Amino acid sequence: MMKAAVYCRVSLEDGRQTVENQRQQLTTFCERMGWQVVAEFADNKSGKSLDRPGFKRMMEAASRREFDVVVFWDLSRLSRSGVVDVLNVLQQLKGWGVAYRSLQEAYLDSLGPFSEVVVSLLASIAKLEREKIRERTLAGLARARKQGRIGGRPKAEEAEPKLLAKIEHLRSQGRSIRGIASDVSKSPNTVLRLLKLEDSRARSVEEDSVRPNLRTEYRRL
Repeated sequence: MMKAAVYCRVSLEDGRQTVENQRQQLTTFCERMGWQVVAEFADNKSGKSLDRPGFKRMMEAASRREFDVVVFWDLSRLSRSGVVDVLNVLQQLKGWGVAYRSLQEAYLDSLGPFSEVVVSLLASIAKLEREKIRERTLAGLARARKQGRIGGRPKAEEAEPKLLAKIEHLRSQGRSIRGIASDVSKSPNTVLRLLKLEDSRARSVEEDSVRPNLRTEYRRL
């Protein structure tokens, strides 16, 4: 009976993704093929690097011929780091006499000498997909910063214009920073930041206006 190992990977390490679905389907596939599953390896880590603990253990076991075939969901689960890495991994497995099988790309087995060409194409697509995800993430963060949001949350001064108006009103009555902070249930630093923002806006509209130096005033409290 052929000895098989299954390798599973998901990208997130925060527990929102698990490898259980992959593991079950890969194990069922091996049973259907009449292969004995002798090892299971898994990673909750991005595929952009081969520096993954489960992957390393799988390759070390393969080098010792502890199994005859390694089965994974698809090539992107094995690696998203590009053509060179994917081909090197598959060549290493082949050199150790270990076969590989992709559950979602079973046609690779029937391509013979053309399989490496298809593997290269699939690896390129996987890398491109990773880069697009990264670009979308960076674009989203940039858009959030432009809109005044940090981590998807709006800044207090933009989300609560009524709060700023109330702070300005209390300040015009001569209230101290700490007194205002207590009234609006905010920290003195937050009150100062909001007042400094308003101060900056006013100066941009009327250059000859003179507003109090809030930082100096705060030190006197």
